[in-house]
Amino acid sequence: MSELLFDDIFKVEDVDPDGKKYDKVSRIVARSEKRDMYMLLDVNTEIYPMRKKERFLMALSPSLVLNTKDGSVSIQDKFEYIMHGRLYNITNEGCSKSQLEVYVNISMLYLCFTPFCSLQKYHLGI
Repeated sequence: MSELLFDDIFKVEDVDPDGKKYDKVSRIVARSEKRDMYMLLDVNTEIYPMRKKERFLMALSPSLVLNTKDGSVSIQDKFEYIMHGRLYNITNEGCSKSQLEVYVNISMLYLCFTPFCSLQKYHLGI
């Protein structure tokens, strides 16, 4: 059981900026509201459609069970769309020392955050 490692509201800036490559998957480009982070995310848009200018909450959790003030809660009860993945690269190339690029493999889909400002709770899942 755990707490969320990260959460922020993102706004979709573009969908499939390099053209549609897969029937059921779209790559979205989004920017966070609290931390001004840039994100590339592959989403199964047949299951969870996403459109330009749409806002959504993105959260990272090490577990499907969260500790809350009301006890343990499954994140499946709190979110509409859940993906499972592993951190495979954390780099600060092209960023300042306090900023990072974080890459996640999500069942052959892709997620990249940049700049990501805190590494203290994260480790590579290789």
